[in-house]
Amino acid sequence: MQVILLEKVINLGNLGEIVKVKDGYARNFLIPHGQARRATEANKAEFEAKRVELEKAASAKLAEAQAQGEKLGGQTVKLTQKAGVDGRLFGSVTNFDIAEALGKLGFPVAKAQVRMPNGPIKVTGDSTVSVALHTDVVVQVNVTVLGETA
Repeated sequence: MQVILLEKVINLGNLGEIVKVKDGYARNFLIPHGQARRATEANKAEFEAKRVELEKAASAKLAEAQAQGEKLGGQTVKLTQKAGVDGRLFGSVTNFDIAEALGKLGFPVAKAQVRMPNGPIKVTGDSTVSVALHTDVVVQVNVTVLGETA
């Protein structure tokens, strides 16, 4: 199925490009999330009429993400979890925990935006995670996990 992208999509294309994707990906993800529309003649004409305002909205969203990224970059999040004497946690620190802690610091972040390349943190100490505020804005956040003995 051919679709017109209404915003930049990672590994797919930029705003306004007409790309061919699998039917299920278009029907179940891109179109319901407002990231694409079917590439019919009517939709192409409608997109060209709205192109300027869509590009303006996309650049505003990018500028907002960059401004938030400036403030968020290099922040340190401190979390306390129950841990054994050897520093291993009973459980783990997940992207949900980090997103919640960032929210308390005044940075509203969805858990899907927190990327943990090595999986959940299972030991006390310092770690670095990525927060993707926009497809073009990814900042590093330091996470310090403190152990609490029961």
